Amino acid sequence: MLNIGCHLSVSKGFKNMGDEALSINANTFQFFTRNPRGGKAKDLDEKDIQVFLELAKENKFAKLLAHAPYTLNACAADESKREFAIQTFADDLRRLEMVPGNLYNFHPGSHVKQGVEVGVQYIADMINQTLTPKHSTTVLLETMAGKGTEIGRNFEELRAIIDKVELGDRIGVCMDTCHVFDAGYDIVNDLDGVLEEFDRVLGLDRLKAIHLNDSLNVRGSHKDRHAKIGEGNIGLEAITRIINHPKLKHLPFLLETPNELDGYAKEIELLKSVYND
Repeated sequence: MLNIGCHLSVSKGFKNMGDEALSINANTFQFFTRNPRGGKAKDLDEKDIQVFLELAKENKFAKLLAHAPYTLNACAADESKREFAIQTFADDLRRLEMVPGNLYNFHPGSHVKQGVEVGVQYIADMINQTLTPKHSTTVLLETMAGKGTEIGRNFEELRAIIDKVELGDRIGVCMDTCHVFDAGYDIVNDLDGVLEEFDRVLGLDRLKAIHLNDSLNVRGSHKDRHAKIGEGNIGLEAITRIINHPKLKHLPFLLETPNELDGYAKEIELLKSVYND
């Protein structure tokens, strides 16, 4: 079965997200834990969540992917911004225990000319201060395109963070196809080679989810502009190989393409038509 979903809005509640996912033939979804450009999170409705959990069990949903806000920068030069990141991260992990056993993805952040080594330490420090053995959520570092001073532009930078995390067995990776392509990894012509490198540096057992996106940019551009499936420089043929790869096809795939719900429905239908069960 293709575990496929898209980004949905949590503002209307989990039951609504579950219904929307089912309406487009998805069996998972991604959501921001709070406004992606803001700070305060909306109160969660326990009854709504319980209804959703029953719906998800009945319909055999794959793991959900919660996404931290873009404003979270654990390695910012400004101490107050780092403190905001720590508080937000801790609050998100606490709230996610209401939907236990799922995934929490975040952008490692930008070191703002402090240097990669300093940035890596700050990120690891934040995780070490907030993630505890009692949490059931697996935290995912996202692969990044390498804009400016972004950390996570290559597998080695992600590995450097993981090596400093005390609960390393609770850390995974979310691979964004647009980001890794823009970072320079040739997932179009050498997917096996990229996965071999990922396995060598990080271990494929750490790969827990994939953001499935095409790219408006050429490989190695270090930008970050997502395209609809089959309408970018990655292309449908390469994306078909990704979702059917024996080392990847069991993972949850989350669409972050520039679409509304009807557009996601069409992409999911397309991807299911080229997926080999």
